Amino acid sequence: MTSIQTETDLVLIGGGHSHAIAIRKFAMKPIPGVRLTLITDVYHTPYSGMLPGYVAGVYNFDQCHIDMRPLAKFAGARIFVDRAIGLDMEKNQILCANRPPVNFDLLSINIGSTPASLTVPGATEYAIAVKPISQFLTYWHQITTMVSASPTQRIRIGIVGGGAGGIELAFAVQSHLHQIYRNAKQANDNLELHLFHRGTRLLPNRYPWVGKEVEKILKSRGLVLHLEENVGEVVAHSDFATDVGMNDRKTQQTTPNILTPKIIRCDSGLAVECDILFWVTQASVTPWLHKAGLATDARGCILVNEKLQSISHPQVFAVGDVATMVNHSRPKAGVFAVRQGKPLFENLQRALLGKPLKSFIPQKKFLILIGTGDEQAIASRGKIGFGPHPLLWRWKEGIDRKFMNKFSNLKMEGRRQKAEGRKKNSPMHCAGCGAKVASSVLENVLHKIPQEIKRDDILIGIDTPDDAAVVKVPTDRVMVQTIDYFRGLVDDPYLLGKITANHCLSDLFAMGAMPQSGLAIATIPYAAPTKQEHSLYQLLLGATEVLNQAGAVLMGGHTTEGEELAFGLTCNGLASPEKLLYKRGMQPGDVLILTKALGTGTLFAADMRLKARGRWIESAIRSMLVSNQNAAQLLLEYGATACTDVTGFGLVGHLLEMLKGQKFGVELDMKAIPVLPGVAETLAQGIFSSLYPENMQLSASIQNREQGSLHPLYPLLFDPQTSGGLVATVPVESASACLNALQQEYSESIIIGRVLLLDTGMLPIKINF
Repeated sequence: MTSIQTETDLVLIGGGHSHAIAIRKFAMKPIPGVRLTLITDVYHTPYSGMLPGYVAGVYNFDQCHIDMRPLAKFAGARIFVDRAIGLDMEKNQILCANRPPVNFDLLSINIGSTPASLTVPGATEYAIAVKPISQFLTYWHQITTMVSASPTQRIRIGIVGGGAGGIELAFAVQSHLHQIYRNAKQANDNLELHLFHRGTRLLPNRYPWVGKEVEKILKSRGLVLHLEENVGEVVAHSDFATDVGMNDRKTQQTTPNILTPKIIRCDSGLAVECDILFWVTQASVTPWLHKAGLATDARGCILVNEKLQSISHPQVFAVGDVATMVNHSRPKAGVFAVRQGKPLFENLQRALLGKPLKSFIPQKKFLILIGTGDEQAIASRGKIGFGPHPLLWRWKEGIDRKFMNKFSNLKMEGRRQKAEGRKKNSPMHCAGCGAKVASSVLENVLHKIPQEIKRDDILIGIDTPDDAAVVKVPTDRVMVQTIDYFRGLVDDPYLLGKITANHCLSDLFAMGAMPQSGLAIATIPYAAPTKQEHSLYQLLLGATEVLNQAGAVLMGGHTTEGEELAFGLTCNGLASPEKLLYKRGMQPGDVLILTKALGTGTLFAADMRLKARGRWIESAIRSMLVSNQNAAQLLLEYGATACTDVTGFGLVGHLLEMLKGQKFGVELDMKAIPVLPGVAETLAQGIFSSLYPENMQLSASIQNREQGSLHPLYPLLFDPQTSGGLVATVPVESASACLNALQQEYSESIIIGRVLLLDTGMLPIKINF
């Protein structure tokens, strides 16, 4: 068998415009032996050109966000969803907030910026920064929801910053809120909008005509403009009335300061009362870049040369707001990030291939199109400016949509064909025991894996070189053992280790057993030994963390090389024989409780086809990382009569296992079954897991299957789950208390049906739609 062996790791930190372009180009022109990894803290990258339109209500979320997950999969890149917090330049490692360090050979950084003046006293506590944009949009959604709920209430909004960002935000905020008022038949006067700018004119970096024209439009629309006013302090005003739903308990808990009344105090003595304050000033960047030893400017931006390469560390490239070109400094604007995408890709490829790098000199004059919130725009380039006019808006919209279309309708098939073509000259890899990962790799990894707990009943485990593990079983306990193994459904080995361990342990929890130990079996993709060691370490670390949290230890395992990442565990648990939970044991009148939402099978099938939104997969992963341990304990406490976990055979398949050989049936309430986000959309597209057709044959056991087949979510009953929830029967008298206890930790837990006596000849499952 032939395969491409990973020799070089190219890692991109941040999903900004330049990186999105570079990733797409790598998909078109990959380099054999180079593994591409994207580290980003959000799946959806906002496109700055369309964000004002989104704030104004012109575009929806997906129209103005680049979904980085399908883009990464299209390029054959791994995607690690986490926040980078540091660099170790001696080890060439990226330090992350919630996962082990990531090694790199070549690094590119495109993480954006935050407003610099949040150092103003009170700004961090009481102002909403426009960057990071994802956080700003969360607050904006809360604000529009509150105004829609209370359109009769007066709201006062301040914006600090008179550059292009502040101007477009002012237009967009006013446009959207005025639309809400019109829909509610309320006066636009309910909105009081202030703009603070320290300069003598707006848009100071553009030709004066543009600033004057914008000022005239803003004033004509009732905005209160404060020029030559430097904001020196922001303080809470406890005497203010809590308008527009600000006293809502839930809002107060999630955003205690941001959405509360405040005073904006300027150096001149001016004091303005506002309910909400947006901060749109000059950009600064995270301090860890400078702390890592990278050469930076006064604001912390990475200094790069004409090749977009760090002037202090040649293995590092940087673009967008986080970078400053030493000899060609330009404003921090999205237009430059977009234009850096192609030269960044070309120089990364050249660096990987050992070729001379090319210089990139950004243009000095550049066009900006400023939307005015009413589907018109103003154009400015150098001394030329005109507008506002609807044609300019349509021109801007055409440019923006053309850019975004590059990241839509990606097709996996074409990329796979290219990948197959690259395998022709790849090395041959052995099978059998010749496919084992090198002993040095395994030994190095096992020595680094931390075990948080020690167990006296593990006599021989990971710390000894014996041929097998040895465990002790107390005389009053029985050993409960299970095994599972599957291909990696995520690219991040650390995350896969966690998901797989949760999945495998669920069999023990479903039977009321306490985990004791685990043996791992891992397939690591072909790569240089040091890279295999890094992947194996992250994989086993993720699994060990979950095992340790459950009270179990990793005793050892087996490794092999292969085409793709795969992982499994044999898990051992201990239980009192009289306290075991079985699949069979339900009684008529019992209620059925399900602890997690369904849909991982169809979602990851869509993910493989580049048809799933990143946020859908994010929700599915979040669900898969939830352990069933406490749910099992609660079900035992409230007298569960039968239990199993919902995995590969789908809900119906596992219910039939519970019903086998019994004279009972179950009645399901289809409306009650919890569903993961995005499932309705993927099922509507006819996207199913490869195991679904086999599971679907179990529909022969459903009484009203013909009626059910017409329901759009009917296929969900046969959807195979990875790390799914538990389904259990509980006596009706304890069901309510059990459900209340479960929902404290498992919010999606719900009663989905009840157990019935079966009449002779009746099929075991009935569904109420």
